[in-house]
Amino acid sequence: MAAVVTSEEQKFCLQEVLSTVKVCLSENDDVILQNYVSCWRGLVKFLNSLGAVFGFISKDAVGKIQILVNLLNGEASSRYETVQSMVRYELDNGLVDLEKRGGHPESGCRTLLRLHRALRWLELFLERLRTSEEDGKTSAMCAEAYNESLARHHPWVVRKAAGVAFCVLPGRATFFEVMNVGPPEKVVAMLGEAVPLISEVYRVTEELYAKNNMLDLP
Repeated sequence: MAAVVTSEEQKFCLQEVLSTVKVCLSENDDVILQNYVSCWRGLVKFLNSLGAVFGFISKDAVGKIQILVNLLNGEASSRYETVQSMVRYELDNGLVDLEKRGGHPESGCRTLLRLHRALRWLELFLERLRTSEEDGKTSAMCAEAYNESLARHHPWVVRKAAGVAFCVLPGRATFFEVMNVGPPEKVVAMLGEAVPLISEVYRVTEELYAKNNMLDLP
């Protein structure tokens, strides 16, 4: 049974994200929803550890995680073991608003799509951090990653606020300290292991949503 999300702040460690993302995909490349949620819990800790800068994304992610936890703990929990089974169940039973917002604003498919888009941003940002020079500008890395992913899904006012927030990001060294795994070379090595796994989870989910014409759910 999935644990209920609490507001308790815990220290972030990149190892936690690596451990959970390693078990997100089954042998058949199904995305295991419980492990996907666990991975996102770790990513939220990462966002929160950097203060209020990422609050606009973190707060939304926490809400989405809770919706998925409720589904994992609900009467139809067996239908939510994987993202693939969730998609089949909700589509077969008319539980997804495909063209306009209707009676299912908290469907699993819509909820996960929002996290899926944010995962792409984090994937791109973490990869830029991994390959950056010691004096690399995190504000530019984050803005570039955002513009390539989440920006097109946000209204102008949110994009503007995000741009301002990115300008006050701490330096690369602070980000590496937040990872809590040791010296920079160890951070780089662990990111080198984690980012491709995140990318693979993203790819599998993207292909599933594309196949079912659900990449633009309202």
